[in-house]
Amino acid sequence: MYTVIGPVASRALRVLWMLEELGQSYEHIKAAPRSEGVVAFNPAGKVPVLIVDGTPVTDSTAIIQFLADRHGAMTHPAGTLARARQDSLTQFLLDEFDAALWMAARHSFILPEELRLSGIKNTLRWEFERSQHVLVQRMGEGDFVMGDEMTVPDIILSHCLSWALAAKFPIVEHRLTDYLDRMRARPAYKRALAK
Repeated sequence: MYTVIGPVASRALRVLWMLEELGQSYEHIKAAPRSEGVVAFNPAGKVPVLIVDGTPVTDSTAIIQFLADRHGAMTHPAGTLARARQDSLTQFLLDEFDAALWMAARHSFILPEELRLSGIKNTLRWEFERSQHVLVQRMGEGDFVMGDEMTVPDIILSHCLSWALAAKFPIVEHRLTDYLDRMRARPAYKRALAK
């Protein structure tokens, strides 16, 4: 059994969702970032943390890719061209979607008020919109990012698109709006969100 540390309203949702998709049992500890319960396992105080056989694993992308590899699901085998494409899409989403949203969050409520630059959010929204146009050209045919099978990038993209809506970053590509509706309708997503 796994232990997931971090609130649902964080990147911990990615890990909870992956575990639900994989049908794995886990304990969920809703400790807040930088709390004592988190810093004990991650000195940076960031969530999520996954405890596996007493060992903490940090960073949501590393965690969900580890789980996919470990359980042989929602991923392509290492060393294949399909995995190279999957990893490329994962990196694109982290660089172009997650990074823009995280920077906006930092300048909204994370950084000390005197260090926040509210004007940067307009630039980030512009970049986020441009990245959507690029992504839809890279997506495969089918219901998921790579085509007919759900893989690691689907969890990252769905989480980022939901985060974007909450942060008032418009989703301008109709294909991505439809995609998000399908992903949020998945039973495993609903179970993870209900934690």
